[in-house]
Amino acid sequence: MPSFHDSTRRAFLRRTGALGFMGAAAPWAATLSTLAEAAGAATTGNDYKALVCVFLAGGNDHGNLLIPCDPGVAPEADTEYTAYAQARSTLALPRSSLAGTVLDPLSGVPSGRHVAFPPQWAPLKTLFGAGRLAVLSNIGPLLRPTTLADYQRNADLPPRLFSHNDQQAVWQSYHPEGGTVGWGGRVGDLLLSSNGTKASFTCINVAGNAVYLAGQSVIPCTVAPGGPEPLLAASGTLFGSSKASEVFRALVTRQDHPVPMARTHANAMVRAIAAQQDLEAALATAPSSLSAHFTTAVNGVPRRLAQQLLTVARCIAARQSLGLKRQVFFVSLGGFDLHDRMAIDHPALLTQVAEALVSFDAALGQLGLREQVTTFTASDFGRTLTSNGDGSDHGWGGHQLVMGGAVAGRRVYGTLPAAGLAAPHVGQGRLLPTLSVDQLAASLARWMGVPTADLALVAPRHQAFDAGVLSGLLS
Repeated sequence: MPSFHDSTRRAFLRRTGALGFMGAAAPWAATLSTLAEAAGAATTGNDYKALVCVFLAGGNDHGNLLIPCDPGVAPEADTEYTAYAQARSTLALPRSSLAGTVLDPLSGVPSGRHVAFPPQWAPLKTLFGAGRLAVLSNIGPLLRPTTLADYQRNADLPPRLFSHNDQQAVWQSYHPEGGTVGWGGRVGDLLLSSNGTKASFTCINVAGNAVYLAGQSVIPCTVAPGGPEPLLAASGTLFGSSKASEVFRALVTRQDHPVPMARTHANAMVRAIAAQQDLEAALATAPSSLSAHFTTAVNGVPRRLAQQLLTVARCIAARQSLGLKRQVFFVSLGGFDLHDRMAIDHPALLTQVAEALVSFDAALGQLGLREQVTTFTASDFGRTLTSNGDGSDHGWGGHQLVMGGAVAGRRVYGTLPAAGLAAPHVGQGRLLPTLSVDQLAASLARWMGVPTADLALVAPRHQAFDAGVLSGLLS
């Protein structure tokens, strides 16, 4: 089978070969501005847009995200909830707990069907009702539209299904583990020229290592959840001695070292120190009041996702100080691989997701940037609808969220699966995706300003799928 995107990779390499692979320092931004696609994607005036990927690591259970529930009928007449409860067994949420989270008004769902968020997502229902939140139903990696018969005969399936590391990488890069370029990084590559001399802040990772933000030219700037941490070479003292720090900094930034690799390392250190100082200075201009929107710890236990999104909000607030017009961010929350303790741990995780997203929306409202920032969730995969006794097992398709002022909300996009185990699935209620990651990537890239001619560089197989499904998602 040919590589997932050999042809588009070759095209991209032809276009960017002259750049080398040394990262997104200012010289590369100047070079990129000469490329046709970069010129076509360039922005004007005070225009700013950002994408924020919220990755729920471990495989978020989809079965308790959109729960069939018809509040207009008696419990014994609610056939779809009954099918759900029978399939989920011990994992089913009580019907009585869903009264406050039924999604209404709602479009995109066949007439007569009703769904609810879990109780922990009641705050997100408010965003949904306000039109700033939409649901992507049954989305996952696909090579082409795929039927159950295709799956059963192993025809053109994504690589290494049901594997955590591989499916995280496939969601982010279309490749299994070992992939080196993510589609968020490709968006950054194509829009790099918008960001002038501070292009090293085009892609910012607040969650640690992830392929999503790696580009052919862009190297993501990594920032700790609480903000940039001092580099040892730039700190005031080393082992309590300012002289030791001075000597160490001179050593690691030496430009005339006789060993080429050492000179390369020194150049990287010079850029890293300068970038850290630039970012620290820019973040100092962000309103301190942004933190009031976030709960970053409860009883002394950090809320990691809230911490990360607060840092993203501060970076966005500092955009003008850095002269940035296009940015892509990555944050993550782990713990979703719930083969057991799901009834205990999953609600707590969903609470953190809801709190963090609502806080981020409020912070963007304070900045007046809701329409200019689009946030979406992603995960390794959905899980089995059936219970293994105390949890659920690895699946494929799942449900995701898209949030922002540019989102046409109050809607479920894609095909809502039938309740229970009646719909075609790949065993134990594992969803066979009907909406592809390529479709989402193309929609988001188009909104960011990537020209239509270059969408295949971001979403190599988007033309194999119905473009109309997500055509109204963003304005």
